[in-house]
Amino acid sequence: MKDNSTPDPRVVYAEIIDQPHWESPSRPRMSRYNRAAQFSPFAALTGYDDIIREEARETGTWIEPGESRKEQINRCLNEIAASLSHPAEEDPLRSYSITFFVPDTKKDGGSYAAAEGSVRKIDPVRRRLLLVDETGQKQEIDLDRITEIHPL
Repeated sequence: MKDNSTPDPRVVYAEIIDQPHWESPSRPRMSRYNRAAQFSPFAALTGYDDIIREEARETGTWIEPGESRKEQINRCLNEIAASLSHPAEEDPLRSYSITFFVPDTKKDGGSYAAAEGSVRKIDPVRRRLLLVDETGQKQEIDLDRITEIHPL
């Protein structure tokens, strides 16, 4: 049963129903892809994927060197410190290969890194070693995180 109180839309809109669709002369027609993108779902949890990726990222663990390894590292560091305080004029700065642990800035753990270059300074107060590679790039290394040091 049809309600007679509401008018028939075909009658009300009869004069415009067969008219062509209006298009702007100054703007190009939007592609179906772009038009559909307006109605696509959005990311309600912005940054959630980044958090999941960060949580899944693996980090290494710090392995404390044994006593004999610590003694070898300290011996080598003492030799370097002595050569820095009394440099031989004919002997250029000696190069070293240093392996050390770099703590992760975002979560527990970190990774091991290796660097080669000449030691320019040892700061016993801040417990840092300044290493300069052959390109001139400087790197500060935490003395307490060194696991291996070898002259080249």
